[in-house]
Amino acid sequence: MNRFRSLICGLLLLAAPVLAAQQPATAASRPHAETEPAEHGRLLLVLPFENHSGRADLNWIGEAFPEIFNRRLGAAGFLPISRNDRLYALDRLGLPANFQPSRASTIRIAQTLDADYVIFGFFTTSGNSLNATAQVLDVTELKLGDAISIQMDMTRLLDLLNSLAWMTVRQLDPSYAVAQQTFLNADSDLPVAAFENYIRGLTEDSLNERIRHLREAMRLAPHFYPAMLALGKAYFSNQNFDLAATTLGNLPKDDPNALEADFYRGLAFFYTGRYLEAEDAFAFDTTRLPLPEVVNNQGVAAARRGRDGTSLFQQAAAADPKDADYHFNLAVSLRRRGDLAGAMKEADLAMKLRPQDADIASFANTLHTEQQNATNAAQTPELPLERIKRSYNEASFRQAAFEMEQMQNLRLAALPSQERSAALVKDGRQFLNRGLLLEAEREFQAAIQADPSSASAYAGLAEVRERTNDPDAARQEAQKSLQLQPNVEAHLILARMDEQAHQLATAANEISAALKIEPNNPNARVMKMALEQKGQQVP
Repeated sequence: MNRFRSLICGLLLLAAPVLAAQQPATAASRPHAETEPAEHGRLLLVLPFENHSGRADLNWIGEAFPEIFNRRLGAAGFLPISRNDRLYALDRLGLPANFQPSRASTIRIAQTLDADYVIFGFFTTSGNSLNATAQVLDVTELKLGDAISIQMDMTRLLDLLNSLAWMTVRQLDPSYAVAQQTFLNADSDLPVAAFENYIRGLTEDSLNERIRHLREAMRLAPHFYPAMLALGKAYFSNQNFDLAATTLGNLPKDDPNALEADFYRGLAFFYTGRYLEAEDAFAFDTTRLPLPEVVNNQGVAAARRGRDGTSLFQQAAAADPKDADYHFNLAVSLRRRGDLAGAMKEADLAMKLRPQDADIASFANTLHTEQQNATNAAQTPELPLERIKRSYNEASFRQAAFEMEQMQNLRLAALPSQERSAALVKDGRQFLNRGLLLEAEREFQAAIQADPSSASAYAGLAEVRERTNDPDAARQEAQKSLQLQPNVEAHLILARMDEQAHQLATAANEISAALKIEPNNPNARVMKMALEQKGQQVP
């Protein structure tokens, strides 16, 4: 059992209550839920694309492909393997980070990571144009998909990457209904120069150079949160813990990177002796993503403050019973409580798991000596400090969450069509409120497939189209929604577009229609006041 699946059972048990209560039941495979009882796996590896341009100054673009593909395919319901875990696999196979694999070595890497698909490719240049070609290898069936090619001006690099990602998703899942424009809009406000500095900040050998590039990326795009996370982690690696904590603390709490940010933020606080702040940062993570290393660290921070972390160490050890550090920490905590027998049991387990660890062996021997000498267990001797975990591995939890998602999909598929559609619309609204347009559109499309008469699903889709700057499509979806059932959301979307087109009288009529449905709707009332300030009365 490999690195990605080894913790699944424990994490499923640990994470189930949190995931059920807090995570939207995403639609990774809902279009197939009723027809395909055993879906093909969706764990995929995206390799850096080979630079065939002859220009060494463009090597960074090769790493840009997996960065964009991982984010987009993750939003499309696949489970991408991160850059760090790809580098782990290369290191495990004794290969350099910049290794360009053959077909055979690609399969070896994929099998090491348990990937179901590998995406690889190359790019060339022609004048100011970039030409890119991608291919998908189905590892399970050892089948190579058709080449997917695209060409765009270099100034539209992000459009090229997002378009190629969308075309790749469509090859992997022909039923995928999210529009290409939604993919393009995902990076519409990101300058190419900021993205280049971000990629260079991930790949430079020198830590100081990485920090320099990431700071420049943040200067050019202050709200590009992947760069903010990378910069905070670089500060952390440079042992500039105050700057790391400040930088990582700027990520919004609903950002997909917020959990990893708070893990390293908690460590930064811990290393500067700010144990209360560290405990709070780890606690934020454990209520949302209870990785054993995060639970453990919350217990260590609590212990440093003189609080009892036993229950947290028990959680961590139950989730990953093969980690000696969790049993060691639990042994220390139990001994501090006066439970000598329980401490001996955990210390013996830790020593069995890691017999070469001198500190664990010494502590276990001390406990056995206490028992043999009938020492009063109520008199706590000087104890070793509990161990903090310094690395964050979300991959195992994401795998567990993905498996739970598949189970949720099966339960959802058993619902009547209208109830299933309503649940999908609710999830879509949650994603929309967080600005996750790809995920939101996926939910709304699945809701329409479940119940084509859902006015709220079409209204949600209309808002996605509005936010992706496609007014014609937004108007069409809003009108479809109103044909099915009068609703406030669709009227307000039409009103906003009419106002932007300087058709104030038409906008006023839409607002009036919305207020007739819901007289106290705050959004409609604000829009009414705004129009009246422009001299347009709302009937």
